Amino acid sequence: MKKLDIYIIKRFLTTFFFILAMIMSIAIIFDVSEQLDNFIRHDAPVWGILSKYYLNFVLFYGNLFSPLLVFLSVIFFTSQLASRSEIVAILSSGVSFNRFMRPYFIAATILAAMSFYLNNYLVPKANRTRIAFEGEYIHTFKRSLSQSVHRQIRPGEMIYFDKYNRAKDIGYSFTYEVWDGIDLKQKIFANYVKWDTINANWILENYYIRDYTPRGEILRRGKSMDTTFAFLPTEFSGRVEDTQMMNVHELDEFIEDQRLKGSKNIPFYLIEKHSRNALPFSTYILTIIGVSMSSRKVRGGLGAHFAMGLALAVTYILAMKVSTVYATNSGLDPLIAVWIPNFLYGLLAAYLFYKAPK
Repeated sequence: MKKLDIYIIKRFLTTFFFILAMIMSIAIIFDVSEQLDNFIRHDAPVWGILSKYYLNFVLFYGNLFSPLLVFLSVIFFTSQLASRSEIVAILSSGVSFNRFMRPYFIAATILAAMSFYLNNYLVPKANRTRIAFEGEYIHTFKRSLSQSVHRQIRPGEMIYFDKYNRAKDIGYSFTYEVWDGIDLKQKIFANYVKWDTINANWILENYYIRDYTPRGEILRRGKSMDTTFAFLPTEFSGRVEDTQMMNVHELDEFIEDQRLKGSKNIPFYLIEKHSRNALPFSTYILTIIGVSMSSRKVRGGLGAHFAMGLALAVTYILAMKVSTVYATNSGLDPLIAVWIPNFLYGLLAAYLFYKAPK
């Protein structure tokens, strides 16, 4: 690499990590002021606060906002280069604008690779520690009631709860069905079903069982019966947020398992999966936009560039939110929803890159 490449890469990475440190320091200060009462009330250990909570807090949120921090970093130091006429000198020496962009792409590749690894492997592991700490010392009260639970527990076996209490492991208005193709073979109703932790089985209360045979229907009733099913209480304790604690391989297996069981949260899981690849890629798009916008000296200097950059950052976040809402509520494919902002801003990046040398 030339001295120019090393100079730009060094400035790019140094500015990024400096802004990251500043933003995370401010975020930690605000979070401490908000969570201090919880830490004191629940006697949270100081070392646990630092190593289990805030270290992983920085990993999660720093990586989450890294593309936008890259964008602001590029605008900040490129505007400085432009204000000191360094870019004019570089281009006047015979370096093309495409060649000028090379070190930016090298630095963006380094940051994108880091983000990809963090998203898929390190951050999920860190989230396990952080969320466990939050559950013990911050969010000690959890909503424990699930409404209208429908699951396929095995091919041909369906269950339904009108309500399921995760704290007590009790399902109300329970239904269990066994199907052979389109033929219903058995149906079990119960006022409620409760998990017996001692015997590791389910207890049906006020139940009746219908068996459908070639000779007709057979009906059985009873007040209480111990039985086993191909599902456990742990399958109802998960939340959508729990996917943040899964690495890419665990998440793929989890999504396939939830498809089999007919989970209604599949769009949320797919958004989490596809976002882990879309966000690192956005580093390239935002880098191109940042350089193309701030490489020309304009009236207002750094302030004008930052104002335009923040406006673009806000619209980018808004586009992500709108597209994911369509995926979760209107049936839009999660893969398309996650990549729509990158596609739209990719077109903007191509246009600005085309106009920048002129």
